[in-house]
Amino acid sequence: MEPETAGDPMSEQKWVRSSLRHVSARLDDAGHSASPPTVARLLDKLGYALHVNAKKLEASADRPDRQVQFEHIATQKAAFAGAGQPIISVDTKKKELIGNFKNSGATWRREAAAVNVHDFLQDALGRAVPYGIYEPLRNQGTVYVGQSADTPQFAVDVIARWWRGIGYPYYLSADRLLILADGGGSNAYRSRLWKQQIQEQLCDRYDLTVTVCHYPTGCSKWNPVEHRLFGPISLNWAGEPLLDWETMLAFIRGTKTFTGLAVQAFLHEGVYKTGGTVSDAEMETLNIERHVICPNWNYTIRPRSGGQAQAQLDPAKRELIS
Repeated sequence: MEPETAGDPMSEQKWVRSSLRHVSARLDDAGHSASPPTVARLLDKLGYALHVNAKKLEASADRPDRQVQFEHIATQKAAFAGAGQPIISVDTKKKELIGNFKNSGATWRREAAAVNVHDFLQDALGRAVPYGIYEPLRNQGTVYVGQSADTPQFAVDVIARWWRGIGYPYYLSADRLLILADGGGSNAYRSRLWKQQIQEQLCDRYDLTVTVCHYPTGCSKWNPVEHRLFGPISLNWAGEPLLDWETMLAFIRGTKTFTGLAVQAFLHEGVYKTGGTVSDAEMETLNIERHVICPNWNYTIRPRSGGQAQAQLDPAKRELIS
């Protein structure tokens, strides 16, 4: 097996490049007849086994600011929780085709459900864009299912909708909000539009101070919304075609865990166009303060001068107060 063996010379990890059938054929050519099952048993005795690639290495693990950022996020969470101020973890779940399409997973039934052979967008009712908002302090989740593009405007629109309908009524005395987000996507730390929309739709409109902490690049799995909300949702609809919009919303609303997770789901109408930009002049008007620790990933946006008076005049703000 020496010519067929590859691996790490500094460890016990090793593998065979060829299949059992090829190894069997080569042994036969060398005058040693052995069937593929016999080759498998011999390899097992030699310490070989079938393996797939194991995702164990993180490219960002050696970044010096990675651990610093995790510690800063923990500090911010503790401060907001101690002050009774709301914390939300946000992200966009994988987009889903609505229709009779295959959904990963398996279900117990007498025969497999027949679904479309091809996943063509033209055969779908639409493409769902589920944006999740998870509250770690209450173990509550809210998913707004968009029907258009996943843009910063869409992301902040649904966060503002959550604040208006769910957040503010529960946190009546709150004047600050902590948002935990990934480093990319519609809530990317580099996005000017994301910051500008937070300023206009949350800070100025509702007289709210918003602190945003982004998880380091490649660390999205640590964002609570991923494993506390999206994971259970995926398990709940595993193997079930999302035949229509109501079916998808029902699966999301029916997601529960032993820890008491409760989830609300709403269809979010609105058409969003990609490619929005914010000029340098507009960025200068934002009332944004970057933190000393990892300033690209951590910043606080406060209402602009006169924001409170404008918010009190805003019909949406009056609706919240009433």
